[in-house]
Amino acid sequence: MTTLKLDPFVVVGDAPFSCRRDDIVAARGQPFAEARNDVGLTELDYGDIVFRFQDNGRLEEITTQAPVLELDAVAVPFRSLEAFVQAQDPDAFRRAGFIVSPRFGLAFDPSEPCWITALARHCLAQWRAL
Repeated sequence: MTTLKLDPFVVVGDAPFSCRRDDIVAARGQPFAEARNDVGLTELDYGDIVFRFQDNGRLEEITTQAPVLELDAVAVPFRSLEAFVQAQDPDAFRRAGFIVSPRFGLAFDPSEPCWITALARHCLAQWRAL
């Protein structure tokens, strides 16, 4: 199983939240697809990972597959992620079918196995407002 290391609000795998759109394209090449989503973010879709940016190039979200998510020194299989978040993050909430964890800086739909969205800290308010 592939393990994804997440340092909440800092780095997802090898992609720091401090990187800009141009940094991602320089490192990964042109995406398979580029589109604007319903909330006005530009999505760079690389198939196994999607980066979402504001128009100014600031990274907002990274969505990728994570059969196992490594948080600190704990490895959490996706199938256990919902129970883990509920036990470890008293501020977790549900929006639009997603479980959102402010503590771990992520959102995921338990019915969509293995896909998680890591969030920049400033995105939490937008998720709460949904």
